[in-house]
Amino acid sequence: MIKLTRLNGSSFSLNAIYIEQIQSFPDTTITLTNGKKIVVRENEDDVILLVTDFFRQISILGQLQLPDKESL
Repeated sequence: MIKLTRLNGSSFSLNAIYIEQIQSFPDTTITLTNGKKIVVRENEDDVILLVTDFFRQISILGQLQLPDKESL
């Protein structure tokens, strides 16, 4: 889950797995997989960082692993 803020100032948690698209119109609008749209105070880049961190925490998005020099 990621913590976000609605335009009215209330905070809420969103399951990032259900995010389909993030856009700036200029307000940041998140479209969920069910078509629902949520407008938040955070900018698009901040939401992307929150989502990326969330996926890393649940091990969906791993860390970049470079090949060993010996295997080249």
